[in-house]
Amino acid sequence: MKSAEFGAYLKAHREVKGIPQRIVAHALDVDTSTLSKIELGERQISITMIKPLSEILELDYKELQIRFLSEKIISEFKDTPFLKEALQLVLKKI
Repeated sequence: MKSAEFGAYLKAHREVKGIPQRIVAHALDVDTSTLSKIELGERQISITMIKPLSEILELDYKELQIRFLSEKIISEFKDTPFLKEALQLVLKKI
């Protein structure tokens, strides 16, 4: 997901905690330039990165996953005419 908002959220928490990019990058098994692009919203993040991010940044895993999923849905489908109806159907199926 390319999301400047989600990336900025991660960066802000990393900086507040005083954690260098290299430490977070190592936890995600990516290089620091990839992490920088994630924080700038220029690179996609995968769902598998949510758990290690929550641990290293000491964020609630559930809240981080919800934020990730909601922003992914919005960024990919916000202009879809029947998005609300599709989401309602998904909710019924799960």
